[in-house]
Amino acid sequence: MSGLSRRTLIGAALALGACESRAQPAVPIELAPLRAAAPFPLGVCAQVSHIDDPEWARLAATHFSQLTPEWEMKMEYIVQPDGTFRFDRADRLAAFARTNRMRLYCTTLIWYAQRPEGFETLDEDRVSFGRAYDNYITAVVGRYRGQAVGWDVVNEAVAEDGEGWRQSLWASRLGDFDHMRRAFDVARAADPDAVLFLNDYNLESIPRKLDTFQRLVDRLLSAGVPVTGLGCQSHIDASLPPGAYTRTLEALARFGLPIHVSELDVSLVRAGRGPRLEERQAALYAEAMEAFMALPAHQRFAFTLWGLRDKDSWLKRENARDAPLLFDDFGQAKPAAAGLAQALGALKR
Repeated sequence: MSGLSRRTLIGAALALGACESRAQPAVPIELAPLRAAAPFPLGVCAQVSHIDDPEWARLAATHFSQLTPEWEMKMEYIVQPDGTFRFDRADRLAAFARTNRMRLYCTTLIWYAQRPEGFETLDEDRVSFGRAYDNYITAVVGRYRGQAVGWDVVNEAVAEDGEGWRQSLWASRLGDFDHMRRAFDVARAADPDAVLFLNDYNLESIPRKLDTFQRLVDRLLSAGVPVTGLGCQSHIDASLPPGAYTRTLEALARFGLPIHVSELDVSLVRAGRGPRLEERQAALYAEAMEAFMALPAHQRFAFTLWGLRDKDSWLKRENARDAPLLFDDFGQAKPAAAGLAQALGALKR
């Protein structure tokens, strides 16, 4: 879509929608089911509290064909202080996906930010840290073998400023590079068919971080590590310059691996007080979809939104004024949804 046509679209969508201060659009924006229009899986994240909400469940099942557990499949929920595992909520999310004909995508196995007590207080006389690490990955991946189409195996490995890799409990105990290699190798043994992803964020806005991420991918692949997909989280804000998102996906595409737009949202609050923020937000959703659709078909793994309605978003919990998603608090489509839907051919009006 040309820049002129995108501006025309967004202007029309904004005329249909409400300005930022309104509770609901004056004239609803009507979407055809997005999942039917997308020639690839269209994903959304969820918590158990969401699937228990009938309105959320209806909206998600209408528009999305892939489900990612937002946090209840992460160590912070699964690993108990005594080192045992709990899967009750993850199992419920997996069941919801099956019932609604959604693929299940899982995040995340190894994340620098998590240091479960069960690992920190591990009794090395009973089991080594490395064996406990392997056992965790094997147990979690193995439980959803045949259901999960892919995993974020290593999440956010690159330092925020792009200067090397992050320090973590896993790196300190098993080695900066070796803990990553080990995670992928164990995950591959636990599920030979799942696509295994290296996933990170701010690749669009910090060029040095994107460069370091690519060098890490090169090193992992050169070492024979079974990285079979690349995740671009895409937590962006409305101030991101036009074209930056497209250039990021083009850079990642050079590896020839499947690409997952894994956690897309577009913050208004983090963009500051610039003009026409809703218009810029809608244009970024449109650009992200267009850039993804421009990838070769075999590289379009999935396009996932990190939340359904604004009130479901982690950004809304961070700042109540934010409105980063496609649907407002009431489940009504916003201009952002119109931008994305137009790229898919799913905009009714």
